[in-house]
Order: sequence, then C-alpha cells, then structure tokens
Amino acid sequence: ATDKHGYNGNGLQYTRVPLRWIGATMLVVGELLNTTAYAFAPAVLVTPLGALSVFISALLGSYFLSEKVGLLGRLACVTCLLGTVLLALHASADKELNTIEEILHLALRPSFLVYCTCIGALSLYLIYRVAPLTGKTNPLIYITICSGMGSLSVMCVKAVSISVRLTVAGHNQFTHASTYLFTIALVATTLVQTNYLNKAMNSFGASVVNAMFYVGFTICTFAASAIFYQGLNLSGATETGILLCGILVNITGVGLLVYPKVARPEYCPDSEYDDPGVSIELETICRGQDIQGRTEDY
Repeated sequence: ATDKHGYNGNGLQYTRVPLRWIGATMLVVGELLNTTAYAFAPAVLVTPLGALSVFISALLGSYFLSEKVGLLGRLACVTCLLGTVLLALHASADKELNTIEEILHLALRPSFLVYCTCIGALSLYLIYRVAPLTGKTNPLIYITICSGMGSLSVMCVKAVSISVRLTVAGHNQFTHASTYLFTIALVATTLVQTNYLNKAMNSFGASVVNAMFYVGFTICTFAASAIFYQGLNLSGATETGILLCGILVNITGVGLLVYPKVARPEYCPDSEYDDPGVSIELETICRGQDIQGRTEDY
C-alpha cells in the first residue's frame, strides 16, 4: 500500500488516500458491532470469538496481500473454526438484567470490588515500578496491563450497551447516574488498554503481541465475568468443560497461526516456507552461506 499510494509515513498525506478512509470506516463499524454484541450475548462467548477474526485476517491476508499460508497455518484456521463452533453451541446466556441499577448492584458486590482492586493495584505497580525497567524487554508486562484493563472495559461496555438497549426499548436508563459512571470507567480503562497495547506493538512483533493479548484478554474476561455474575450460568460440569475446551482450542489455533511467523529466521526474510522445521533448516543454510562467504574473503 505504501508503494502504491506513495505514503512514506511523514505528515498527513494518508488523509488523501480514499482506501485508508474506507479501512478506518470499516474498523469503526466493526467496533460498533462488537460493542452491540455485548448487549445481546454473554462476554464469555463474544470475547473468545475474537479468534475468528484472526482466522479471517489470515484468509484475507492470503488473498489481498499475497501472504503465504502454509500447512500449519491452514491447520490453525481449522482449529479456530472448531473452537468457535464449540463456543457458539455451548455458551449460556447471561442473567436477565432489566435496569442499570441491577448492573450496578452486581458491580458493587465485594467479590467484584476485590477483583477490580487487584487489577488496579497490579496495573499501577507494573506501570510505575516494573514497566520502566523491563517493559521493553518482556512482553508480559504490557500484555498483563492490557488484559486486566481489557477485562474491566468488557464489563463496562456490557453495562453501557445494555443501557442503550433498554433505552431503545422504551426504558430510559440515562436518567441514572450509574450509566454515566460506567461510561467514564469504560473510557478510562479503554485508554489505558489502548496505550499499553500500542507500546507492546512498538516494542515487540505484532504476531507475538496479538497471540499473547488474545490469551491474556480471554482468561481475564472469563474470570471477570464469572466473578461479576457469581458464576457462568452453565447447566453443569459438562457444559463448563466443553466451554473451557472451546477456549483452549481457540488459544491453540491462534498459537499455531502465529508460531511460524515468530519462528521464521531473519536470515532469510524472503522465504516462502511457513513450516518452522523448514525455517530452522533454512536458517542453518543461510548461516552456512554467510560463514562460507566470510571465509572466502580472507
């Protein structure tokens, strides 16, 4: 896109490229639809389904950007689809909430307040004590902050989206102060999450960050939802086990999809192979050629 449209990253030249505006519009629409989903579906279903976006991104990248998807990548896509089907079939509905005050009552329970306090304290400690020292060398620091804040933002967006849904249905929730309280909390947690996710992207590879963030975000959201609703509203141990298996299958699929990109050596950047084993052999060959070339110079 850079070569085609002549954008070199300086100034605001990208604002004159229609394709970028189309992409930005699609991103906004996607986020709005994702937010709407939280009003009608449980968070433990919506959040893990993010693996489906990883799968679709791989397919679109292969078609539009000529990115090669090897055997391991295709297997990862099938794994993501399998996990998505398990989640869609076995995730249960959240408890019915009729007013924003009911949501506030759930949020003020001691168990959820303890969770929020722990996430806040851990995030502050990592931000002010750990991140300045090891944030740029250990991706877990930024990812932990993003995942914790992300789980709180999910609970907030759930409350705000339900408020909008109830208001549209004829029960105005914007006369309650708690609606604005959840909105402020949503903005604050989202800003922190976005800030440190961008820092992670700047310091580490996008493939590593996306995979780690998906895993951490899913686990934290799963825990936050279970604490917020005092359980997952599942019918029994079987349903719980299948739901957990679906999440683990999705995590495995995401890991398989990004692993070849992480394992591919920098010595052969133009390699057409996605298999890690082949990449290791190519690295050995490239190093051998490099050593041989240096030997011939003497």
